[in-house]
Amino acid sequence: MSAILVNDKVQEIEAPISLIDLIKLNNVEQPEMVSIQVNGEFVARENFESTLINADDEVDFLYFMGGGSR
Repeated sequence: MSAILVNDKVQEIEAPISLIDLIKLNNVEQPEMVSIQVNGEFVARENFESTLINADDEVDFLYFMGGGSR
């Protein structure tokens, strides 16, 4: 097992793991609406399957909310 940081929380995984599998492992709701940063860099959606997450990586699932002020 290897430790990674997911949204600032330590998570143990079998590394390496593809980003798409990490999305499934974390039961990410609406994966089509999430943006993901790995070690501070945004990953293009078309690279989710080919991007591998390794020990000590930092992953952030980011949801952008619509809205505004009056």
